[in-house]
Amino acid sequence: MTTVFETLESNVRSYCRAWPTVFDTARGAWLRDESGREYLDFFAGAGALNYGHNNPVLKSALLEHLSRDGITHALDMSTTAKRDLLVALRDIVLVPRGLDYKVQFPGPTGANAVEAALKLARKVTGRTAIWNFTNSFHGVSLGALAVTGNAAKRAAAGVPLAHAVPMPYDGYLGDDPAAGPAWMRRVLDDSASGLDKPAAVIVETVQGEGGVNVASGQWLRALAELCSARGILLIVDDVQMGCGRTGPFFSFETAGITPDIVVLSKSIGGYGLPMALVLLRPEWDQWAPGEHNGTFRGNNPAFVTARVALEHYWTGDGLTASTLALGERVRDALDELAARYPGVSARGRGLVHGLAFADVSVAGKVSRLAFERGLLVETSGPDDEVVKLLPPLTVTPDELGYGLTLLAEVVDEICAGSPAVTGTVRARFTGCG
Repeated sequence: MTTVFETLESNVRSYCRAWPTVFDTARGAWLRDESGREYLDFFAGAGALNYGHNNPVLKSALLEHLSRDGITHALDMSTTAKRDLLVALRDIVLVPRGLDYKVQFPGPTGANAVEAALKLARKVTGRTAIWNFTNSFHGVSLGALAVTGNAAKRAAAGVPLAHAVPMPYDGYLGDDPAAGPAWMRRVLDDSASGLDKPAAVIVETVQGEGGVNVASGQWLRALAELCSARGILLIVDDVQMGCGRTGPFFSFETAGITPDIVVLSKSIGGYGLPMALVLLRPEWDQWAPGEHNGTFRGNNPAFVTARVALEHYWTGDGLTASTLALGERVRDALDELAARYPGVSARGRGLVHGLAFADVSVAGKVSRLAFERGLLVETSGPDDEVVKLLPPLTVTPDELGYGLTLLAEVVDEICAGSPAVTGTVRARFTGCG
């Protein structure tokens, strides 16, 4: 029954239009609607559910915390849940990677963490401009929108979005990864360029909403060297691509760079509970008490599940190895699929991949037909021309294979007009159980 949503909920609702059913339960990589139909989830809460729906290990810790009347809301007061998370973050994530960061708890969303990072960069440098990149996405609050590239999202602000300057992302100027950094060096060093030195550069190592655009290690290293040489802070937005989405815990690790500030949200909470972090070099921790705050920056149930996720999944390299192996399987399947049709290409890293269509109308058709067949995949890119795959990192090989097979059948039916054969392996999966 969807009448109440259509009559009472705002027109701003989005995902429910693409997936017109009423979901009721979920477990692992599966959702079930109120009629009992199951859907394999290659969306994962837009990246907030790297460990799947209702992960039993995290759920057990959450229920235990609630059953003993553990703190739920605490602003930025000290609590046992926060202390345990900080210790786990230090010992499991930061120290093994040689990272010396202070930890800030902003409001619980990625956009709020981005706002905090931009404010701090301006405060410590005394400069106002921020450089962002073509096809970037950093959130829909005004500061985050200013450093977002998508024209439709920017237009919704209703006011000028100032103090941000777009730069070419890797590949925007062609195949040479040195082209973009060379252009940035030129305008920085040219007193007639009309561009002031920015306070910071904010970048996604993989642009998820922008179409699964992957920056090379060479490009990222050149960008980091440019920022370091000129006293510009480097902010990596790891809201969607962090917490193992690309393989290692941080998406920038394989490039061998160390950002000045890292922004985390989505899966850092483990269970899908709202939580965000800003990691910053100690010398940039120049906040006055309360200078950036928020009523819900102390979501202690999220602290609990975040800590347990770190302890359970990140004390070894098992999840990274699994993500990379499954990612290779996705890459091979999408490359094979793309090779069948002109104007189709595949891209991605780890367990974030995209299938891009030169005919921008195709991706939406694929997403809609996939939903009808029981698979959730969203679209991304400036024209929604990319089918984006974002399965939970805990997806099983059989589930992944089933989803890839179903996706291929859908693409074949749309691109070649051949009818898809469905139901051949459906009985193997009970989804939510």
